[in-house]
Amino acid sequence: MTHDWRKDRIGSALAGANPSVMRRLDAGFATIGDVQFLPGYSVLLVDDPSVQRLSELPRSRRLAFLSDMERLGEAIEHVCRRLDPAFRRVNLEILGNTEPMLHAHIWPRYDWEPPELVGRPVWLHPREKWSDPRHAVGPQHDALREAIGEELDRLAD
Repeated sequence: MTHDWRKDRIGSALAGANPSVMRRLDAGFATIGDVQFLPGYSVLLVDDPSVQRLSELPRSRRLAFLSDMERLGEAIEHVCRRLDPAFRRVNLEILGNTEPMLHAHIWPRYDWEPPELVGRPVWLHPREKWSDPRHAVGPQHDALREAIGEELDRLAD
C-alpha cells in the first residue's frame, strides 16, 4: 500500500515526498493548490505538523510564516498578472476550520469570474468547481508551478 501524501501534507513535504511543493521557504512550504479553477491558487503549509494556530509559533517563526505568506502572494501576483490580463488581485487567508494544521490560502482573483462572485469570498464559488476533474491540478499546470517557483526564487534575493 502506498503512502497518500494528501493525508500528511506537512510530513510528506518534510520527507521530500509531497509533489505539490513548489519551494521550501523559511517557515513552511509553498504548494500548488489541489484545484485550479482560479489558476495560481496556492497553499502555504507551516513546516511543523504539530502547529495548529499562528499563535502557537514563537514570535520569530510567526513573523517568518507571515513573511513567507506575503512572498508567495507577491509571486502569484507577478506571475498571474503576466499570464492573464484579467488578473485582478490576490486574496490571502488563514482559516483552519476544516484542516487544523496552520496553513494559508493564496487565491488569485480575476475579472472573468462571474460578477456575483468576483468581489466575494472564493468559498462561494459553486461546490462542483472544487471537485470537477477539469480543475484538478495536473501536468497542464507545470509551467504555472515553475513560474511561481522561479518568482519565489527571484523575490528571495
